[in-house]
Amino acid sequence: MKRKYILMSALIASAMAFTSCDSYLDTSSKTDMNSQTAYSTPGAAEMDLNGCYDGWQRTISDEGIGMYLTAEFASEQAFAGLGLSDAKNNNIIDQFSTSIAPSYNDLYNTDWINYYKAIFRCNQLIQADATINWGDDTKTEGRIMGEARAIRAILYFDLVRLFGDVPLLLEPSEDNIPRTPAKEVYQAIFDDLKYAAENIPADAYPLKDRNDNDGRITKYAAEALMARAYLYYTGYYGEEHPACSKAEATAAINDVVENGGYELEKNYKDFWMPSSDFTSETITKSGDDTKYAWETTYAGKWYDGSQWRPGQGNLSKEIVLNLKFATTHDYNGNGDGNTFSVYLGPRNRMATSVHIASGWGACSVTPWFVEQYSKDPRFSACVWSAKDAEFSADEADSYEYTGYYTRKYAPLCFSDGTRQEVAFKLGEQHQNITYYQDYTIMRYADVLLMQSELTGDADGLNKVRARVGLPAEDYSIDNIRKERAIEFAFEGIHFWDLMRYEKDGAYAANAIFNAQNGAKVKNGGVETTTSFSKENFTKKKGLMQIPNTQITLSGGVLTQNAGW
Repeated sequence: MKRKYILMSALIASAMAFTSCDSYLDTSSKTDMNSQTAYSTPGAAEMDLNGCYDGWQRTISDEGIGMYLTAEFASEQAFAGLGLSDAKNNNIIDQFSTSIAPSYNDLYNTDWINYYKAIFRCNQLIQADATINWGDDTKTEGRIMGEARAIRAILYFDLVRLFGDVPLLLEPSEDNIPRTPAKEVYQAIFDDLKYAAENIPADAYPLKDRNDNDGRITKYAAEALMARAYLYYTGYYGEEHPACSKAEATAAINDVVENGGYELEKNYKDFWMPSSDFTSETITKSGDDTKYAWETTYAGKWYDGSQWRPGQGNLSKEIVLNLKFATTHDYNGNGDGNTFSVYLGPRNRMATSVHIASGWGACSVTPWFVEQYSKDPRFSACVWSAKDAEFSADEADSYEYTGYYTRKYAPLCFSDGTRQEVAFKLGEQHQNITYYQDYTIMRYADVLLMQSELTGDADGLNKVRARVGLPAEDYSIDNIRKERAIEFAFEGIHFWDLMRYEKDGAYAANAIFNAQNGAKVKNGGVETTTSFSKENFTKKKGLMQIPNTQITLSGGVLTQNAGW
C-alpha cells in the first residue's frame, strides 16, 4: 500500500504535539502524552480538543495561501497585487491562469498538508469517543465531540469549496484514496454540523461569558455554519442536498436569531480596529509608554497600551464565531500567529499620521469596487485611500497598484510612523509573524442576511441596513446580494457568495470579468490595464489547483482539477 500523500507519519507526530493560542488554546507541550493516555479521560479529551482547534488555526497561521487570502485574490473586489519584484504565484489565483508563472504547480501544498493534519487530529478524537470513560457526563461528551465534529466540518467545507472533490477520511487512516465526490463530502459536513448543533449544550458557552469563551464553537455557530453550507451547496451544485433541506437550514438559522442572544455592533466601523475612527489626537504618549486610547471592539476587544496585552474590552455580541490567533509564532516551527494581515499593508509605507503599517501590498482594491460602493457609509471602513489618508507606498515595487488598500484586517503601526505594530511591543521579534488579530468566521449580520435569503423576508436585511443608517428595502435576491457584497467586503466571504449564486461558479466568472478586464492599474509605477479571461475561470469552475506534490506522492491516485 502506498504511503498516504499527506505524509501521515508527520500527522501522527503532530497530533500529539499540540501548540495553540490564547486562553483555552494552551501553548504547553503535550508530548508527554501517548496513544494509551491521550484518549482515556474527559480531561485528556479536552486537551485533545485543544489540539483540534490548534490544527484549524494552523490552516491560516502556517504560511500557506490560506482560505481567506484566496477569497480576496480571487474575487472581483481586489487584485492579488503584491510586489513587482515578487514571485507571481499568488497572482495565478487572481487570473485563474498559470501563464503568468508557469512553474508554479504546487500552490496549495502547505494548505493541503495543514488541512489534513487538522482532520487527522479530529478523526483521532472522534474515533476515541467509545473508549473514553465519560461516566454519566453525557453533557461533556456531547460538547467535546460536537466541537470536534464541527471543526472537522469546517475543514472539509473549506477544502471542498477550494478544490471540489477531495479525499474524505472520517477515521485516522493511512489509506491512499482517490478524491471523493463532493456530494459525499457534503454528506459528512452536514452530518457533523447537525451532530454539533444537537449535542453541544445551548448553555455550554453563555454569551454573558463571551470573553472567556471566545473562539469556541457553540450550538448556534454550528447552526449558522449549516445554513452557510446549505446555501453554498444548493447554489454551486444547482440542487438541494438530501442531508439538509431548506426547511432544516431555515429552522437552524431561525434558532440562532431567536435564541442565540446576538446583537449587531452599534457602530459598523468599530468592529475592526483599523476601520475605527481613531486619529493622532486619540493616541497619547508618555516617555516610552505608548498607549492606544481608542476603545474599539477590534473583532471584540480593544487593547490597553499601558500594559500591552489584549482583551481589555468586552467581546462584541455580534461575533458568532472567531478563529483565534496568538503571539507565539516564531521561526522555529511554532505557527500560532496571524500571517495574512501583514500581506495587506502597502509596500514600504511612508510614515504619516495614518496607522497602517508596511506590508506586502496584497489585495489592492479594484477601481470597480471604488466606483460601485464609494458612497455607501461602510466604504471607509472597508478601504484605505492612499491619497485621502495622505500616506504613500512604493509604487515602483508595487504590482496592480490602484491607490486603495483593504482596511478591516490591515496591519497597524504607531502614530509616529514607526513600523512595529502592536504585537512587536509584546516582546516578539518580527511583525511579519507575530501579528495576532483574530479572524471573524461568522458575524450576526451574516446570520440576519442568511435568514432573509432563506425566508424571503426583508426583516434581517433591513436590520443590517438600519445599523449603517440606510433606508429599508423590499425583499429581493438582488438586494440581498448587493447588501452582502458591501457588508462583508474583504472578510473572506464575498468570493464564496459569488461562487454560489449560479451553478459551477458561472455568476462569479461574469462578475470578475466585468470588474477586472480592462481595469486601470500601475505596475512598477507604469499605468497599464488588466486582462481577465472568463474562459480560464469557467473551465476550472472556479476551483483551485490540486498540489502537484500531492498528486505525485499519491502515485497518480489523486487527479488534477480540469483546466489546471
